[in-house]
Amino acid sequence: MTNKETIQAFINHINAHDVEGLAELMSEDHTTFVDAHGNRIEGREMMIVGWRAYFEMFPDYRIGVNEIFEQGETFAMFGYAAGSFKGKAEASWRLPAAWKAIVKDGRVALWQVFADTKIPFESMSEPSAIAGG
Repeated sequence: MTNKETIQAFINHINAHDVEGLAELMSEDHTTFVDAHGNRIEGREMMIVGWRAYFEMFPDYRIGVNEIFEQGETFAMFGYAAGSFKGKAEASWRLPAAWKAIVKDGRVALWQVFADTKIPFESMSEPSAIAGG
């Protein structure tokens, strides 16, 4: 599998909420995950817990990647993220997003997200405050 195919498979597993498939594509020390606020999570086991919790909060979470730029092991991706808190239609959102990924030896070693988290956080507490859903 090429690095780009690894990235595409990772995206497909995210959209399928397939945590086991994501884990198979993570490096042993997986990854470093960096959220939109710069918080870091290290290690495959922590990422498995994190993805499960996120898919529980946003059971219809999905990403759409419209553009992928590759330079060696590093990828930049642009598109959108969408979902709804606990699957409630009135708490749905869709917003522009970007990701950085590094693939080493056929495994994702870094997954970093860049997105405004205000709307998803608001969907967790005040559905009437959601804009751009």
